[in-house]
Amino acid sequence: MKIAELFSRKTVFSYEVFPPKPSSPVDTIYNTLNELKDLSPDFISVTYGASGGKNNQETFKIASVIKSYGIESVAHLPCIGLTKSDVDEKLSELKKIGVENILALRGDIPQEGYVPGDFKYASELIEYIREHGDFDITAACYPEGHTESASKVADIQNLKKKVDCGANHLITQLFFDNDYFYSFKERCELAGINVPIEAGIMPVTNKKQIERMSSLCGATVPKKFAAMMEKYENNPTAMRDAGIAYATDQIVDLISQGVDGIHLYTMNNPYIARKIYEAVHNLI
Repeated sequence: MKIAELFSRKTVFSYEVFPPKPSSPVDTIYNTLNELKDLSPDFISVTYGASGGKNNQETFKIASVIKSYGIESVAHLPCIGLTKSDVDEKLSELKKIGVENILALRGDIPQEGYVPGDFKYASELIEYIREHGDFDITAACYPEGHTESASKVADIQNLKKKVDCGANHLITQLFFDNDYFYSFKERCELAGINVPIEAGIMPVTNKKQIERMSSLCGATVPKKFAAMMEKYENNPTAMRDAGIAYATDQIVDLISQGVDGIHLYTMNNPYIARKIYEAVHNLI
């Protein structure tokens, strides 16, 4: 099933997981999936983790397992360093395992510099997938603008190109202040971007982790959020519970304002996902 069909029916609620690190037991991800499948996910997306764009073995395997649970899966596909032949192989593999949904990304440029390939931007990958496979295509978007964009106007222009090239819907990068999301939605409407937009929400569980993530993606840390981290950074249980409460408050506000969907960045932590689901599932 193509997940674009879901948005006309309800407020979509989905989860993101990532393949375990090579040093971690692979069974850990399956324990996570076994718990997430009981939380009524509309779909679960699977990232490439830190392995880079060419190594899709675990990502596609996990996406296939999700499908075997009767849950729709979305496989992340970054294009940095890929040739058209590489993408053809990946599309063929996804079709073989029954995964119909792709999150098409540029991907992070490696520290050693740009890796040559046939795709420089996500929009080019989206266009290629649209022309060479019958897939539902999701694209990423950035409520506060991509860190590499010259301006928010330029960022929206690039996003419009992704949609015009064939993206069916969008998932936002994490944000901690809903006002940024609402302003972003207004810019999208003015630009004629009218596909469903899911809000990406990441519950804070670790101060250093969130500081690193917000630095990488350019997410603003509001004063009340920063105060929460400062107060509880040395109390992991309190930090976890405060993070759950903060994310839940964000989600309740977004749903009340008619958001198309919520995409929860679980960080492979089913306990946090369950607590948030229990708090909001009657609202969706």
